[in-house]
Amino acid sequence: MTEETPGFEEKPDVPSGATPDDAEPKAADPSAEEAAAPAGDGAAEAGLVAQLDQVRTALGERTADLQRLQAEYQNYRRRVERDRVAVREIAMANLLTELLPVLDDIGRAREHGELVGGFKSVAESLETVAAKMGLQQFGKEGEPFDPTVHEALMHSYAPDVTETTCVAILQPGYRIGERTIRPARVAVAEPQPGAQTVKAEDAEEKNTEAEAADDKENGGPEEG
Repeated sequence: MTEETPGFEEKPDVPSGATPDDAEPKAADPSAEEAAAPAGDGAAEAGLVAQLDQVRTALGERTADLQRLQAEYQNYRRRVERDRVAVREIAMANLLTELLPVLDDIGRAREHGELVGGFKSVAESLETVAAKMGLQQFGKEGEPFDPTVHEALMHSYAPDVTETTCVAILQPGYRIGERTIRPARVAVAEPQPGAQTVKAEDAEEKNTEAEAADDKENGGPEEG
């Protein structure tokens, strides 16, 4: 048995060329670690803030693009609807314009008492369908002449009118809503030239006669 020398402890082997201090790990400096930690956290936070700003900018751009696309789509829908209504009105106007000669024949047959029997039923059905499609007839005798809706085919003078007046409806006019598809073709009469002067003179003579009659009833004019 090997005898141990009392009072001596075995020490770990130290490599040659190394000092005893190198044999044990150095303790970390707490103050250095605390100084490095805040610096690293600040850089990370700044990076996150920059990324957040980029995301917000991108989100704002995409939102603006979406709003612009929505506005363009709404304008497109309104334009398509407006065009659809216009095309429909034009198609209906073209169709009803082709039917106007038939409606004129029906009107003439009615005036001459020839609208009877089955022809009367068919004619009234056609007029009802045309009215449902928005066709409106206009033009009456005695109404003032309006060049925007009337077409004068005949002209004359009359002493009993005070303005240019439609005295006969040769062909009725037709419109769809505010759109005139055919003006009313009429005969017009204007006031007789000089008729206003004659009427004024007649009125003055009548007033004079009335005053003379009053003077006779009162015993004549008073003498000074």
